Amino acid sequence: MSGPLLFPTTVAGSLPKPSWLAEPNRLWAAWRLSGAELEAAKRDATLIALKAQEDAGIDIVSDGEQSRQHFVHGFLEFVDGIDFTRKVEIGIRADRYKALVPTVTGELRLKGRAHAAEARFARAHTKRKLKFTLPGPMTIVDTIADRRYGDKVKMAMAFAQALNEEARGLQADGVDVIQFDEPAFNVYMDAVKDWGIAALDRAIDGLACQTAVHICYGYGIPANLDWKATLGAEWRQYEAIFPALAASRIGQVSVECRNAKVPMSLLSLLGRKDVLVGVIDVATDAVETPAEVAAVIAEAAKHVAKERIVACTNCGMAPMRRDVAAAKLEALGQGAALARQRYG
Repeated sequence: MSGPLLFPTTVAGSLPKPSWLAEPNRLWAAWRLSGAELEAAKRDATLIALKAQEDAGIDIVSDGEQSRQHFVHGFLEFVDGIDFTRKVEIGIRADRYKALVPTVTGELRLKGRAHAAEARFARAHTKRKLKFTLPGPMTIVDTIADRRYGDKVKMAMAFAQALNEEARGLQADGVDVIQFDEPAFNVYMDAVKDWGIAALDRAIDGLACQTAVHICYGYGIPANLDWKATLGAEWRQYEAIFPALAASRIGQVSVECRNAKVPMSLLSLLGRKDVLVGVIDVATDAVETPAEVAAVIAEAAKHVAKERIVACTNCGMAPMRRDVAAAKLEALGQGAALARQRYG
């Protein structure tokens, strides 16, 4: 009798949106439809995203975040206490770049459910394991202006409470994996250990489904590429936080590995966590070969038990051309299959 599938595949979350839904090749792209037409188009795009993943052999699929303009603000729209009419420009990710963000003006409370409709729709249209993504508390705090709490930790815990309510709802909707996206985790190393992981643990409180946190160095946009160029030959930021993540209650940690300068040996600091190994580079249109994907998996297996490796993309694919993303998904599926043949 065979055991669990070795090197199952998944995506970090987002996939490109069709050009009829939103302007292609852009982050935060505006919707091209409105009202009932927009809602129908989001559902159509979700079906396409699910089918593309299934056709590519992806084992744990997502809705591709087709119903959200942005991974943070798509959730914030459903939280009371946030004024979207009072947008201000702030520096985020330690002032790496500036963004126009809404303002917290009142007590933060979830309005009801944020993503029930899209989670239930996706669940009804795939028999594969389903992942759903939410922004992490620290990254939300770093992507919003505060005129109410005056304390990042208090505000993060308030967001963690709202996230936990939504996550419990998603679990009840039949979601198998709930992933929290925390790109801020490689920017504020001391804060991650002081309160970031505590906020993350609060967000997953009481969940029985698989939980994950995605950390990375960001999309391949100019501000991120310029920042990466300053980080030297080795990116060792994670050395400071991986032991703390190993001690957290989160089940899986998603890390970019393909074309990254993160020493693969650092993965051993994650202890017995499952590791979503990024084998697909989302910052280039060059499509990986299955052999290249398998090679990254093999390198990771030197530091992580094989049964704890999940093959994944480095980050979301939202700003990528759809044809490139489709080819990369195929490479992911084929590369993991090749790794099973070689190393299983």
